[in-house]
Amino acid sequence: MFKAVLFDLDGTLLNIDMDFFLQKYFARMQKMALEAGYSDSKGLVEQVFKSTGVMISDRNPECSNEEIFMRDFFSNWRYPEKDFREFFECFYEREFPLLEPYCKPFAGVPEMMEKLFDQDLKVVVATNAVFPLTALQQRLNWAGVGHFDYDLITSYEIMHFCKPHQEYYQEVAEVIGVKPEECLMIGNDVGEDLPAGKIGMKTFLVEDMLIDRGVGLSPDWRGKLSDLFSFMEKI
Repeated sequence: MFKAVLFDLDGTLLNIDMDFFLQKYFARMQKMALEAGYSDSKGLVEQVFKSTGVMISDRNPECSNEEIFMRDFFSNWRYPEKDFREFFECFYEREFPLLEPYCKPFAGVPEMMEKLFDQDLKVVVATNAVFPLTALQQRLNWAGVGHFDYDLITSYEIMHFCKPHQEYYQEVAEVIGVKPEECLMIGNDVGEDLPAGKIGMKTFLVEDMLIDRGVGLSPDWRGKLSDLFSFMEKI
């Protein structure tokens, strides 16, 4: 039926409220900045937000998302690039792991993934490509599915587009060497995950942590995680 299955991460594979999580995320970043002697910790958060917005909007296929983010960030941040690249690396190594208590695994997801990897399918973690691989790998570990050998994890180091752009999904299909119509995209965000259908991918909307901001897109299938488990048994 399909040659590849694409999974969103947050709210689909991992039980996490990203709005709440990001509050804690930036609080730890501010705390670390102050401890490192950077007084403008509020300005740091504001610039990270702004540069992330620039990265999400950019559709230049010549530059990775990381390159777009860093270029904009350091064009608007007064501290040396070398120092702050080290700051970000240290943050993900030291502070990010402390955020694990603010999320939890979904029961049944690791077992579903185990069965999926027994089949002749390509499996992709198709999360929005705004984080470095280390942040994604840690969250996969928290979900209990970090040990699988995925065909692709869409980190900002390697991707050139973000959700909800159709180019993001086209790039995923090209990287794994599968036609869009041979892919199933599974996610909980109507606005970010269902645009996959615009290039021919089939879509399954997971409703346990549904995000629907009224963009008017409809999935091919929808249901709770329990329904997804049954659906995956069939394919």
